[in-house]
Amino acid sequence: MEKVYAIIPVSRFSHAKTRLSPTLSSSEREGILKAMLTDVSTALKDLVSKVVVISSDADVLDFAYDLGITILEEEGETDLNGALNQALDWCKEECQKVLITPSDIPLIGKAEPENFINHSDHYDMVIAPAKGGGTNALLFKPYSMELKFGDFSFFEHIQESVKKGLNHMVYDSFYLSLDVNTAEDLGEIILHGKGSHTEAFLNRIPLTVNAHRGSSRLKVRRDIL
Repeated sequence: MEKVYAIIPVSRFSHAKTRLSPTLSSSEREGILKAMLTDVSTALKDLVSKVVVISSDADVLDFAYDLGITILEEEGETDLNGALNQALDWCKEECQKVLITPSDIPLIGKAEPENFINHSDHYDMVIAPAKGGGTNALLFKPYSMELKFGDFSFFEHIQESVKKGLNHMVYDSFYLSLDVNTAEDLGEIILHGKGSHTEAFLNRIPLTVNAHRGSSRLKVRRDIL
């Protein structure tokens, strides 16, 4: 059986998810980051040979270690693709395939991740799009293609696979497409994330979710106690 390592890049707890600051306090933003990382790692740990978190933040690495995740400290100042390439260098001799996922897709467990991974038996690259055109899961052989994480990376990864002559499959899943960046995303987690650590965390905060007919599907507001 081929070894698959899951690589989860995580930014600093203190700097992440600032777009949620109108809705969540700084301590709550850190709390939801921890809940989401717990959900992602829990969903993958029994499906892959090893779950690896790479980060430059000691707090992130300590938390991941306590979850039983293998930790890798990012070296130097680099961007997301640079950090991921460090992780690939670290694991390329130990595994045949890598699954890269962000830490903010807490509903991955509902997206049948085992099915996603099994598709790699027939495809060189399996990819799941984020709802904004990014990439929320990418499974491939290390260094068979160049990483293109960033704006609209889903399309760039597809183009890269074609350029390298790799056959690919798009795994289109609502649950995998949902990363958390806005208050509306919090509402989606509250509605669809029953049983997840992230949904449980959000339900401890007085948030109200209503349908909205406007530029967003949901209106999320914080109740004043």
